[in-house]
This record gives sequence, structure tokens and C-alpha cells, in this order.
Amino acid sequence: MAQISAKLVKELREKSGAGMMDCKKALSETNGDMTKAMEWLRQKGIASAGKKQGRIAAEGLVDSYIHTGGRIGVLVEVNCETDFVARGDQFRELVRNIAMQIAACPNVEYVKVENIPKEVIAKEKEIEMGRDDLAGKPKNIKEKIVQGRIDKRLKELSLLDQPYIKDQSITVAELVTSSIATLGENIQIRRFTRYVLGEGIEKEESNFAEEVAAQTGKK
Repeated sequence: MAQISAKLVKELREKSGAGMMDCKKALSETNGDMTKAMEWLRQKGIASAGKKQGRIAAEGLVDSYIHTGGRIGVLVEVNCETDFVARGDQFRELVRNIAMQIAACPNVEYVKVENIPKEVIAKEKEIEMGRDDLAGKPKNIKEKIVQGRIDKRLKELSLLDQPYIKDQSITVAELVTSSIATLGENIQIRRFTRYVLGEGIEKEESNFAEEVAAQTGKK
């Protein structure tokens, strides 16, 4: 078994955010391999987080993020179990990263697929069933193709299913799960609102080329 140095444990702790003893055990279990140790911690986190996700999370934070230039803004509520965790730097950083994620995802409208209303799903199915490329296909084949497309579309609308902007190898759901394992409490993204400057306002459109031609013709 490889000798696990304090420096190696510290490096893994900084990368993963996991506790010192968990990092030491992960490195011991993986013979000092940093990549495998990260995977070990992630698997352990998923197992332990699953036991916590049924617990009530009524504390937490409402945070905001305004993107550079002030054209996109986000309000998000993320819940945890205690005020102690809610006031901690790790939880605050998590909430801020989630707010930044929402700002970067213009198509996301819901926290998770389960939150998408049935009428929205029905409308998506109606659109897909009417596509020209499915014309003439047997009904059972058509249904399978449509279901696959709908599943993909619903995930595009779901925040938890998005690749995490700071680490594309994990989803937002996996980010939350990892945070549950690290902080030892249930964490839930409850709701969010994304604002885009001018969204919904009808703007007067002008044709720049026509304006220039008109001005030139006057001379």
C-alpha cells in the first residue's frame, strides 16, 4: 500500500471539499491515486446523501446574482436543515454557484423534471407527434422516437439535469449530492427566477440600411 502523506490528503481535501478523515480513507482505498480517490469520495457521497434527502430542509438562503453588464439577473432559494450550515462559507458558495448556473442556462425553467406541469409535457408530445420526419412510421416506433425526444427536451428544461458550468463532468444534481455529503445535511434547490433585460417588451424595429439610404437620398 502506498504511503499516504499529509500533503496528499490536504490536496484531495482542497479539490473535493470532503473531510480530512474521508480524504485519508479514500486515498488509502485507492492506493494514493488522486483521480480514483475523487471517484471514491463521489460514490460515497451519493450513498450517504441518499439517506439524508428525505429529511426536512427549512433553513437556507435566498441569494441573487447579476451577470456582468446588468442584463441578466437571478434570484434563487436553496434550503438546508440548520441555520449553522446556512451561514457557512461552503453553503453560501454553493448557492452562489447555483445562481450563476441559472444565469448561464437560458432554456432552464424548472428545478427538476418532476416539477414540469403535465400540460407542458402534453404540448411537447403533441408537437413531436406532428413532425414531418415521423410521417408513415409504425405507431409503436413513432411512440418510442417521440418519448426519447420528449425525455431529452424535459431534461433541457430542468436545472438539476444540466452539466455544471464549473465542471462539465458532473450535473447540478451531482453537485448538490456532493454538497450534501460534505456538509452532512439535506440540501434542496427550492425555486428560482431568471430575469433578462427587456424580456417581454415589444421593441420598435428599425432597418438601418433603409435609414441610411433615405438619408443619402435627401442629400
